[in-house]
Amino acid sequence: MSDDAEQQAEEIEVLKSIYDGDENFKQLDSKTYQYKYIDGDKSFILEISWGPTYPTDKPKLNMEIFYNQNILPSIKEKVLSIVNAEAEQWLGCAMTYTLFECLKEKVTELLAEQTEEVISTRVEKIHIDDQNEVENTKKEKKEHLTKAQKRRAWDKAEVGRGGEKPRGWDWVDIVKHLSHVSNLNFVGKDPLIGLKS
Repeated sequence: MSDDAEQQAEEIEVLKSIYDGDENFKQLDSKTYQYKYIDGDKSFILEISWGPTYPTDKPKLNMEIFYNQNILPSIKEKVLSIVNAEAEQWLGCAMTYTLFECLKEKVTELLAEQTEEVISTRVEKIHIDDQNEVENTKKEKKEHLTKAQKRRAWDKAEVGRGGEKPRGWDWVDIVKHLSHVSNLNFVGKDPLIGLKS
């Protein structure tokens, strides 16, 4: 086992023991971890993914996850720059815990720029789009007709074309008649007339 792999295995155990019971910490897989930072009603998630050469190389930092869609790009950039600067200092050492912890003191300062107006504008826009979707789905509903109503509509359509019905409209009746006639014993008889030939 390489030195990096050994350090990763040790760090996994350490992270599990430190964050045991912490609802804000989440392990997605053996190399991807998330931590949720909360300040009042504002929050964001930082995701850290280890590469095969971590901790010799910096881990991948990610703020572009669905949960962070309402966070301003400037805040995301600040978070990443703070964590990147911290990661530079800890190259070669297990640093995931340190990277998560370095933001805890700065959450209030970072989220101060995140105004309620920005959040409410985006929520309002989503709400309006949802209403349009609901209206569109309501328009797409078709009228459900009973069999009798469909039959009457069909009959009206046929009469509307000069009273002529399309070719084959009564084929079901012809097939039914022929199946009935074929069941008769017509040896020596004409099946259509029913008389001896």
